[in-house]
Amino acid sequence: MTEETRRPKVVIIGAGFGGLSLAKSLKNAPVDIEIIDKRNYHLFQPLLYQVAMADLSPADIAWPIRSIFSKQKNVTVTLSKVQDVDTERRSVICDNCEVVYDHLVIASGSNHSYFGKDQWSENAPGLKQIVDATDVRRKILVAFERAELAKTPEEMARELTFVVVGAGPTGVELAGAIAELAHVTMCEDFRRIESKSARVILIEAGPRILAAFPEDLSAKAEADLTKLGVEVRTGAMVEDITDSYVVASGETIPTATAIWAAGVKIEGVGEWLGAETDRAGRVPVGDDLTVAGHPDISVIGDAAQVKWTDGKFVPGIAPAAKQEGKYVGKRIAALVAGKAFAEPFRYKHLGNLATIGRNSAVIDFGKFKLSGGLAWWMWGIVHIYFLIGVKRPLFVAINWFFSYVFHTKGARLITGLEQLRRQGKI
Repeated sequence: MTEETRRPKVVIIGAGFGGLSLAKSLKNAPVDIEIIDKRNYHLFQPLLYQVAMADLSPADIAWPIRSIFSKQKNVTVTLSKVQDVDTERRSVICDNCEVVYDHLVIASGSNHSYFGKDQWSENAPGLKQIVDATDVRRKILVAFERAELAKTPEEMARELTFVVVGAGPTGVELAGAIAELAHVTMCEDFRRIESKSARVILIEAGPRILAAFPEDLSAKAEADLTKLGVEVRTGAMVEDITDSYVVASGETIPTATAIWAAGVKIEGVGEWLGAETDRAGRVPVGDDLTVAGHPDISVIGDAAQVKWTDGKFVPGIAPAAKQEGKYVGKRIAALVAGKAFAEPFRYKHLGNLATIGRNSAVIDFGKFKLSGGLAWWMWGIVHIYFLIGVKRPLFVAINWFFSYVFHTKGARLITGLEQLRRQGKI
């Protein structure tokens, strides 16, 4: 194929919400698309904590990228990890290949940030990938098993204390789910321990939980967590995390299970592009979501610092990434067709949602706010809506309903026990 007849090449780094939305929006455009991801699946991250809590299995919230685009013939999928971007040669350098581009879109997502204390990651895993969820699930379930075998009250209490660091939506959802697991679902499963005696402590450095929500919904969420038996500690700064305790604001909390939900960082993007970033590693982009000095490169999703309103930036949530992906797709389609495109990106905030255990949630849709059981059902419907167009939304809904009615945890399996035994952890 000659240079004159070659179709424009759109390379997308990352198959998250933004990357998928972009690729689908270019379905009928005269372009060739190549999606590069270090994993072969798209993950529905908002429900990852339910995998960690044994409500869902990993297969319920993750789908092979190739199967998603099997009928979209202008999409090629490359399983590889990006190492660098050569902006002069217009190529993406991966660990096992090099891919040239005419338009590059970076939608690589984010990782955990331990604010310079990366050594805490070994004892306080976060939730970003399936392996994280299965590790957290194993960590929690093994704690109950070790408590059943504890030789002293102190050892039992340590095993039955769970600390969640960070009280954004993920931290709140985790804390509520752990409390429900211990105080309701597993209360008849053991003979030597009372799982209802388990302590769940939610630690937040800020003055209140769910800081992105209105204060009244934040207060309602805290009240609901307290009813579930969660100890909420705001204004508390974590100072140390080991395999046997957490230190927060001078207090040592004996615990074998700490989970991190306090921060995110973006790795690599700023270095690839030689661009300035904010403290989290986000790359500032213009009104058209392109990088300064590189009109052929766009950054979307968690990795982009996009101006919004009142000095705020667009939040790193799924609806924002999807909107950004659709916008960039529309822009590229216009450029390929030789049309002028001056329309700036405008983010439409669809609201914030967080669930607090079984039958309770808080929803902020601006003028419309809701909490309690009805909010929980609406939260579920919204998440099922996001599953539509990917795979099996009805199946996931049935699993939720069954778990809701019968208080079951269908995926409560412990894997990797042999490794734990070799490490002397069980």
